[in-house]
Amino acid sequence: MKALVLEEKDKLQIRDIAIEEELGRNDVRIRIAYVGVCGSDVHYYKHGRIGDFVVREPMVLGHEASGVIAEVGSAVKHLKIGDRVAMEPGIFDPNSPEAMQGMYHLDPSIRFWATPPIHGVLRESVVHPASLTFKLPDNVSLEEAVLAEPLTSGVHVARKVGISPGDTAVVSGAGTIGACMALALLASGCSRVIISDVKQEKLDFLAKHYGDRLITFNATKDDLKQFVLQHFRNGADLFVDCSGSPAAIGSAPHCLRPAGKIVFVGMPQDLVPMDIVAMQVKEIETVSIFRYANDYERSVALIASGQINVKPLISRRFAFEDSINAFKLAASAQPDVIKVVINCQ
Repeated sequence: MKALVLEEKDKLQIRDIAIEEELGRNDVRIRIAYVGVCGSDVHYYKHGRIGDFVVREPMVLGHEASGVIAEVGSAVKHLKIGDRVAMEPGIFDPNSPEAMQGMYHLDPSIRFWATPPIHGVLRESVVHPASLTFKLPDNVSLEEAVLAEPLTSGVHVARKVGISPGDTAVVSGAGTIGACMALALLASGCSRVIISDVKQEKLDFLAKHYGDRLITFNATKDDLKQFVLQHFRNGADLFVDCSGSPAAIGSAPHCLRPAGKIVFVGMPQDLVPMDIVAMQVKEIETVSIFRYANDYERSVALIASGQINVKPLISRRFAFEDSINAFKLAASAQPDVIKVVINCQ
């Protein structure tokens, strides 16, 4: 089938690739409709690795996806041919200790699309477990459904930390994950969220589309701690880092009220200096996040309900035949671009 293949670092090609996938009794075959370009896809494209995950052989990119059911396994009852669906991209071993404890996303053998050596879904079709495939309500478009994947990271954080009505939060990083994080926190009960970034264009965009409850802060201009204290007396309840920036993470303890929580979502490439004493005197908790579990259907429901409008986050659209240019744009990190989507239909 035709696919967008990362041949090696900095080399993309649209070509035929042989991928053999048998349809099991609990599987569905999905014709791919739309795929979002994720920061991790771009990182593999430009650097050939993320931590210990190294591209050693040609790999199809893409894991934020929607599609249409083309075939169903004999045991599948809740889906049928023609259903429009969103797909959770991590296939885990249901018998792993992690899955048995309800933390299947931590299964070390999980097969996550477009994570070496697993192929992604910028291709014509894919076979996928029906249990990780979610039918879309009629009012959710296939294009919107692509945003369910990054949104699920925010839903996972909101559930894990236990947002209470009226909580306040700071989100560092206004890319796709950061924007979705802020929207998920607001939908989950936060009264106001400050979102910080170094790119004013992204902040202006979010302020324009998401109103007064999402407060923007340019991290290059002022002191974040003072800005937070101006808006939230005694500090915020939650600080969620989606940037991986050592400077942003280092500021977190000073932006939080006593007993606040720091949530690590972004993955720093360098060591991060932390003021442990500042954390101790406030009894600040830390929470580590890796992907998500049991949250995907909630994300689809939030989009369907209208509580979260993801449409404005789609900045650019490309045809599949123009996928290489889509990646070049995403890699250019233009300040007015949040999500690039590829139409594979």
